Amino acid sequence: MPVDKNSSPLMQQLALELGPPPPPTFDSFFPGRNAATFAALRAALASGARCIYLWGPQASGKTHLLRAFVAQRGEPARYAGPGDHFDDSVDDCVDNATGESAFAADDVQRLDMVGQVALFDLYNRYRSSGGTLLAAGDRPPAELPLREDLRTRLGSALVLHLAPLSDEEKAAALSEHARQRGFRIAPELIEYVLKQVQRDMGTQMAVVAALDRTSLERKRPVTLPLVREVLKLLTIKEPR
Repeated sequence: MPVDKNSSPLMQQLALELGPPPPPTFDSFFPGRNAATFAALRAALASGARCIYLWGPQASGKTHLLRAFVAQRGEPARYAGPGDHFDDSVDDCVDNATGESAFAADDVQRLDMVGQVALFDLYNRYRSSGGTLLAAGDRPPAELPLREDLRTRLGSALVLHLAPLSDEEKAAALSEHARQRGFRIAPELIEYVLKQVQRDMGTQMAVVAALDRTSLERKRPVTLPLVREVLKLLTIKEPR
């Protein structure tokens, strides 16, 4: 969100609160109903699995986990989706394939033919030279609109399903986020935020952070009037 230089200091601070969120980590992932899947993923990565495929609908946490995986591995790990110069990123990993290298391939159902060939080559290189491929898509491997040999490779990986969080689980995640920041937000206010901010969890958690900051600076408790005021300042409108 761009910051208007002519806006008030409070507006600028709140806009900055909704800037780029902190890098995803495994510790900041709220699994909800995906606790077993999350545990299986971490166990597989710890045991040196060569290829893991995550699938689930939008907002189920796939991208968070892929980016957390890359952040944990560090160099020479790479993350890429179909719009991120995918084949060039894969080529870098193919050239440097070792037991330490890793690649996270997001939204594989959107890969063009060049990207599919690149991912197929990387899979084979990791199988022979070492390395870890963590891929993600919106459907099971057998239903992916990809070339048959790549579908087969992904289907032979450890396949894990992620479900989106329910409203109750989202509320629990926001409540925990507030607790970690050292304050409490009433359940009815969390429900209000979820209804008004029908976006990704990262934005919703940034709103909670903005509430915390504003409450401290104005020395006011987090009440419905304050929530409405902050949402108005953030230009987050009630959905039609």
